[in-house]
Amino acid sequence: MGKYKVILWDLDQTLLNFDRSMDYALRAVFAQYGLEMNEEIVARYDVINRSYWLRLESGELTKEQVTVGRFRTLFAELGITQVSPEEMNADYQRELGNVFFYMDGAKELVTMLKEKGYRQYVVTNGVNATQASKMKRSGLDRIMDGVFVSEVIGYPKPMKEYFDACFAALPGVAREACILVGDSLTSDMRGAENAGIAACWFNPEKKEKDVDVRTDYEIRRLEELITILEQE
Repeated sequence: MGKYKVILWDLDQTLLNFDRSMDYALRAVFAQYGLEMNEEIVARYDVINRSYWLRLESGELTKEQVTVGRFRTLFAELGITQVSPEEMNADYQRELGNVFFYMDGAKELVTMLKEKGYRQYVVTNGVNATQASKMKRSGLDRIMDGVFVSEVIGYPKPMKEYFDACFAALPGVAREACILVGDSLTSDMRGAENAGIAACWFNPEKKEKDVDVRTDYEIRRLEELITILEQE
């Protein structure tokens, strides 16, 4: 074991494939209400959804404003009036929590790291009930040593206050022994920077870095983290 002994994992699109879950859940709830669904609508929702979560990260919006507001915006564009954004969001969160898809190699990696003695925690901005359901269904709740949900803590990633609360719940854990692994530059990498811990950008699609933020490491496949952890 090298200098990093504690791993903070982002959940969605790092350990679990959120894009697949989102597509499944969105199609399921639109079918439930007899609404038209196609690839263009999924793509448009994705753009709107990302824009709302960015506003949460900046502290501009609350979690409820994000989760309901994204459907309010989508419905306005599509002319949907027969179902409320509040109803749609509640059903969508239920469907999101009912399904999970691991990212390639994720379960094998976190299982192996647990066996090697690494402490692992999830750090997430997702909806608490939804994330709890996904953690349980996927078995991650039995692998991770804990989970920190921004909704419970009261601050979102990437705010310093969020990570201060995380470390307050981890007595004896030195920040220099921690590394955060996540796919988001604005949430995860900015969060690691604000927390004063190492940042590992999971970038399987080889995206260009379009945000001025520190990244100590960059990996394409999750198993590449092993080499980083083995460094002295």
